[in-house]
Amino acid sequence: MEHISKYLTKEIKLSSYEDKLFKSDLMFDDHMLVWFISGETKIIQADKTYHFQTGDIFLIPRNLLATIINYPKGGLPHQTVVMHLSAERLKHFYEKVEFSQNIIPEQRLYRFSNHPLLQSCMASLVPYFDVRGEFPEEIASLKITEAISILRSIDRSVDNVLANFNEPGKVDLIGFMEKNFMFNLPLEKLGYLTGRSLSTFNRDFKKHYRTTPQKWMIDKRLELAYYHLAERKKKAKDVYLEVGFEDLSHFSFAFKKKYGIAPTQLRPVLD
Repeated sequence: MEHISKYLTKEIKLSSYEDKLFKSDLMFDDHMLVWFISGETKIIQADKTYHFQTGDIFLIPRNLLATIINYPKGGLPHQTVVMHLSAERLKHFYEKVEFSQNIIPEQRLYRFSNHPLLQSCMASLVPYFDVRGEFPEEIASLKITEAISILRSIDRSVDNVLANFNEPGKVDLIGFMEKNFMFNLPLEKLGYLTGRSLSTFNRDFKKHYRTTPQKWMIDKRLELAYYHLAERKKKAKDVYLEVGFEDLSHFSFAFKKKYGIAPTQLRPVLD
């Protein structure tokens, strides 16, 4: 079964997936507030991995690179209610409330597991997905405003994410790529996150690395995979997605081409 999304509005959806897993590398244009009805999700960032399951609620900031792997569980689909918190909506909200102007811009993931107010807000949306006809914008607006207000009542530091409307500035390209090479995003997106046009990104990259971004990233992913297999004793089937490959057979082919052995030969007994 394919990934299915039912939209109340462009900002509120019910997402469902029943196959073995659904993996994507993402950089959201909006902040995403997610409530788990069923299933599990693993979110892999450059320096941290999160696990979420039924009842969990999390906020993932816009422009945050992450690999997201969704799994059904216990015979139930992976199902979530997702609310997009757009910059336009948030600007309108913050024009009407008092908040500290001295915010410290952050890009961290917030977790609000089983919080009764937030869970009640998100759960109240579920019956509307079965109602025929267009969902009233005024109700959607009220629900989004309610969710933002609850987030701020739980943790006021969330303003550091939600009230930050700056676009990414120019950053150190080498440091960024060494940290984020496992994410499969278009080069235009990587350029945007480093504060560069696509042409400037390619020029700066080649000047330092003397190769193309695509070739360099594949090589780095294989090196990381080798470390996980040889040093951390992980299985190939558990490694290839985390290091940035989409397909196990492609990963095995590339690994053998680079190292002369199949990834399973590093763990002949366990694999």
